[in-house]
Amino acid sequence: MKFAEDFIFGGATAAYQCEGSTRAYGKGAVSWDEFLEEKGRFQANPASDFYHQYPVDLKLCKMFGVNGIRISISWARIFPDGTGAINQQGIDYYHDVFKECRKNGVEPFVTLHHFDTPIGLYKNGDFLSNDTIDAFVKYAAFCFEEYKDEVTYWFTFNEIWAVATNQYIEGTFPYGEKYNVTKAFQAMHNMMLAHAKAVLVYKEKNYEGKIGVVQSLEYKYPFNELKIEDIQAAKNEDVLQNQFLLDATFLGEYSCETLEIANKLASLQGGKIIIRDEDLEVMRKAAKVNDYLGMNYYQSRFIQAYDGENDIFHNGTGEKGTSRFRLQGVGERMEKDGIDRTDWDWLIHPESMFDMLLRIKLQYPNYKEIYITENGMGYKDDFEDGIIDDTPRIDYVRRHLYYLLKAVESGVNVKGYFIWSLMDMFSWTNGYNKRYGLFYIDYESQKRYPKASAYWYKRISQTKELE
Repeated sequence: MKFAEDFIFGGATAAYQCEGSTRAYGKGAVSWDEFLEEKGRFQANPASDFYHQYPVDLKLCKMFGVNGIRISISWARIFPDGTGAINQQGIDYYHDVFKECRKNGVEPFVTLHHFDTPIGLYKNGDFLSNDTIDAFVKYAAFCFEEYKDEVTYWFTFNEIWAVATNQYIEGTFPYGEKYNVTKAFQAMHNMMLAHAKAVLVYKEKNYEGKIGVVQSLEYKYPFNELKIEDIQAAKNEDVLQNQFLLDATFLGEYSCETLEIANKLASLQGGKIIIRDEDLEVMRKAAKVNDYLGMNYYQSRFIQAYDGENDIFHNGTGEKGTSRFRLQGVGERMEKDGIDRTDWDWLIHPESMFDMLLRIKLQYPNYKEIYITENGMGYKDDFEDGIIDDTPRIDYVRRHLYYLLKAVESGVNVKGYFIWSLMDMFSWTNGYNKRYGLFYIDYESQKRYPKASAYWYKRISQTKELE
């Protein structure tokens, strides 16, 4: 099984998770700074110190065959208050990063928003506010023009579903609200409207690059495929996480099925999703000119019907078997015999990546291109005299790449794969004990150590063959 010669073997990062220097060099505060302080949890400083270590990390990319890197621009490093005055230090920093990418033959794939809204806009409602939508479009337009000669591949948002569910349903992101499905749907719609407006700005300027959005997708299977109520529960959660956003991305509107289920779920709380005709007009135009989809894919879900009390517990410590997800009128996530889980209760089910890729091809034939923009395994890596044997991670990635290639053989146009993550980084709800990287970070010395997976990934990149 071979990859195309132009296939991107990438590594993924995010500004807040790797840069450090969260309140230095003119950078403004973001929603996470205050939220983490209030919770008394870990801080994202210095994290992996990418702000200073990026030449080292990009040299490692070159040495280990990583020819693409996902980087996010920190909005608050460019506009410290979200709008208004710019921070020249921040602007120059990203110029330097992109220059170093080119020097090492690493293509930058740049995301504009990776969970880090400037704090003033966050306190004004984040993406439930039209002011934030407008501010995001202005910020995007600035970046498009500023970096037009250095960036060819753009993404507007990373994981719109993750923002919505963790802010308003699971309560693990800033705001920390739980069980508000209506706000989650509204935030997703508003972020897709902001995405569409930014895409149209990019296309109207006739820049030479490409643009898309990153969605976090999980295939939803009925726990008992013979029970009609479980089939409906799986469809409920599919609309909540997948179909609502895929419709917005590829159709620029919502199918009758999507709207029926979304409105039903919102009405369970007496809520209503506001979708204006003028929103859909903009979204339909953008849907026609999206260049690709970034798909973050880690796991699948098995859902059974559930009408009890809302009950969600997030496993943020790696204590296996402690997570719960039960949404009244939506469904309950279940374990499935024969499918292993990580210490954080994430199902290891690579065949579902194939199912999702085929689903997109068949349901949205105008999709154009797909990049797997995140996939990887959180693991408690052991460090022994500079040797890190992460064989379970290699097995996880190998199995997912196998099903990626099976999807390509079935006609899906997959252009690249970005392992999450390039190096170990700060994790939003887990701090530093959950490691994903190809390169181990000693957070005290900031020294990088290649793991066994880095050497394996290099061989795949060089030979274009899956072992």
